[in-house]
Amino acid sequence: MRSPVLLGTAICGLVLAATALANSSARPAASFPVHLPDPTVDEPLASRSGTSTAVLAGGCFWGLQLVFQHVKGVTAVTAGYAGGTAGTATYDQVSTGETGHAESVRITYDPSRVTYGRLLKVFFSVATDPTEVNRQGPDAGPQYRSAIFYASQEQQRIATAYIAQLGSAKSFSAPIATQVVPLKGFYAAEDYHQNFAIKHPDYPYIVINDAPKLKNLAAEWPALYQTAAAR
Repeated sequence: MRSPVLLGTAICGLVLAATALANSSARPAASFPVHLPDPTVDEPLASRSGTSTAVLAGGCFWGLQLVFQHVKGVTAVTAGYAGGTAGTATYDQVSTGETGHAESVRITYDPSRVTYGRLLKVFFSVATDPTEVNRQGPDAGPQYRSAIFYASQEQQRIATAYIAQLGSAKSFSAPIATQVVPLKGFYAAEDYHQNFAIKHPDYPYIVINDAPKLKNLAAEWPALYQTAAAR
C-alpha cells in the first residue's frame, strides 16, 4: 500500500514541484482575502437547530475541508467527489480528469447558526479563486474546477443571485467561472484524504496553499471563525 502522504501528493498536484514552480497564471496568494458583501438573496436563519448540507468544489479538497471545518455553525465536513458517477468516484480515476468529478466537500451545518449564503461568502472570499477555470493555484485539470452543486431550487436561486451580485459589483478583476449545477450525487473520498490538513499541518502543500486560507478566514470573518474544527 502506498502511503497516504504520497497519494495525497499525486492527487493535489505534485505538491513540492508544482507548488515551488507555481504557474504564473495562478492568482497570487496575497490577493486573498477578498472583502465581499453579504448576499442580498439568502435564506433566513432557521428558528430551530437542524441539519442542512451544501456541496462545493474549488481546488484540492484538503483546503476546502480545512476552511469550512472552522466556520461557526458547521458541524461536519467530508472530502469527496461530485459531478460524475458512483463507479468512477475513486482517487485513481478522478485524478485522470476524465470522470466528470470535481474534488468537493459536503458541508453539514446548522441553519439556525449560519446560512447557505454566508457559506458561499466564505467560499468566494477565502476558500477558492472563482475566476480560475479548471485549475486552482498549482493544481490543474477539470477535477479542480470551481463549482456549486445545488440540492434544491432555493440553493440554486441563492447561488445564482450571489454570483450575479458579485459580478455587478465587480468584486473580482475577472469574470466568475464557478459553475452552478445540480447535485447528482456526492461520494466520500478515501479515508486518507479525510481531515488531511488537520492530520498533516506541516506538510508543505498544506503550509503553502491551505494554512493561509484558514488565517484569512480568521482575519476576515472573525465572527464566523471557530477555533475547534468540526469533523
